[in-house]
Amino acid sequence: MHTKAMQKTDVMQFFREVRQEAAKVTWPTRKETMISTGMVLVMVILAAIFFFVIDEVIAIGVRFLLGVGI
Repeated sequence: MHTKAMQKTDVMQFFREVRQEAAKVTWPTRKETMISTGMVLVMVILAAIFFFVIDEVIAIGVRFLLGVGI
């Protein structure tokens, strides 16, 4: 069984290891972050346009099949 002192040591060891791992992280530069953000925004816009067009095509097909709004 773990004693309270042992649990405290384990917690402290955990945080030391987390700090060591965080120090190894290579953070992106501001330029890399801006480029990635721009790419994400472009892809979101393209996906939105794509799904809008597909939705309109399906809506036209359904209206045609059901004879609604013609």
